[in-house]
Amino acid sequence: MKTLLTTSALALLALAGTAQAAGKLTLYCSPQEEWCQLMVTEFTKATGIEVAMTRKSSGETYAQILAEKDNPKGDVWWGGTGDPHLQAAEEGLTEEYASPLMDELHDWAKNQHDAAGGRTVGIYAGALGFGYNTELLAEKGLTEPSCWEDLVKEDYRGEVQMANPNSSGTAYTTLATVVQVMGEDAAFDWLRALHQNINQYTKSGSAPIKAAARGETTIGIVFQHDAVTQRVGGFPIKPMSPCEGTGYEIGSMSIIKDARNMEEAKQFYDFALRADIQAMAGSVGAYQVPSNMGAAPPPEAPKLEDIKLIDYDFKKYGSSDERTRLLSKWDKEVNAQ
Repeated sequence: MKTLLTTSALALLALAGTAQAAGKLTLYCSPQEEWCQLMVTEFTKATGIEVAMTRKSSGETYAQILAEKDNPKGDVWWGGTGDPHLQAAEEGLTEEYASPLMDELHDWAKNQHDAAGGRTVGIYAGALGFGYNTELLAEKGLTEPSCWEDLVKEDYRGEVQMANPNSSGTAYTTLATVVQVMGEDAAFDWLRALHQNINQYTKSGSAPIKAAARGETTIGIVFQHDAVTQRVGGFPIKPMSPCEGTGYEIGSMSIIKDARNMEEAKQFYDFALRADIQAMAGSVGAYQVPSNMGAAPPPEAPKLEDIKLIDYDFKKYGSSDERTRLLSKWDKEVNAQ
């Protein structure tokens, strides 16, 4: 009996040691829920590490990390537009880390790492644009919008939806894009005119195109890959790339400063940069262009080489001062109308 008890006790201790060795991770996730869940499932399957995941938009996640800076609760911020990641890096909210997989990444992903002083890295890219519900457009006798300027036409009064740039990285990219395309004065004239056509500012960047898919709005300003997701899902959505040119995102990943589970955070960081893991995105309707050169984009993904992309100034528009200034100006001159 004594031998049996001793053996059982040793076995329990061994199991406890294994569980402890597996560790845990708190993940703040900003892309679509399905992709977040896939990453959690695959990472736990590969490592045994237990993951607690919270999904919030980019702006919301940045605000949470800032609020928690004196007592960090998260370990890794995965995904979402790169501008708030760059702001977090500038403000010392994230950790420097260079993955062994850096040489496998596209230059644009490595440039994001360099711009942040090693505190963030690109994990995917996607072009901004809009999408519309073809059936609703036909029912209402509206012409097809193909340019930014089209969206402010009186014909589209109450027909357009976009997110709030304070909470959404997608919408902040829209704000920064039109400033770069049109010049700041003309851009804010456009934003005030657009405001007259907006039926709702959503919290999440992908919500407008989901609303268009459900027939709740005609046009949604989103990243084009989010419009593709709805089209592939069988909804009457047509993605559009604005004729004047458009900005793009470098979806990014950062380790949170003083993360409680630093080793597990680095494990996740390396895991998320692997080509085989990035190649899984299309299976859950995520059609961004992956940052690992060995991961082929899903065939449905918008081809960046076919889109008129501007030379988006990530460093300037990802800086704390510029983001704060533009968001404050938008609140006062647009949203307050």
